[in-house]
Amino acid sequence: MSALGDLSPYLVLILVGFLPNEVWRLLGLVLARGLNEDSEWVVWSRAVATAILAGVIAKLVLFSAGALAAIPLAVRIGATGAGFVAFLAIRRSIFTGVLVGEAVLLLGGFFFAR
Repeated sequence: MSALGDLSPYLVLILVGFLPNEVWRLLGLVLARGLNEDSEWVVWSRAVATAILAGVIAKLVLFSAGALAAIPLAVRIGATGAGFVAFLAIRRSIFTGVLVGEAVLLLGGFFFAR
């Protein structure tokens, strides 16, 4: 198989999955430049984005599919709680919260997976 044939799934992924999303992100950056961060529109947008993210996390934790479904619900909820506590405890660091949540989930999956 040619080199282009081997890379075609990745090219399709970039062209169909990555680039269309990045166009919207770039457009958002251009349009949001100069906005007051305390304005009602920005506060409302931030609240909507946070609510959507919370919904996605709740769906992933409560109605898991695939390999994540093999991990018991208590472990998934515990990992989410541990990540949230780490986020609050270490200067509201998203990186730390995600890292601690992932570590707890992996350890729980290792010890309690079905």
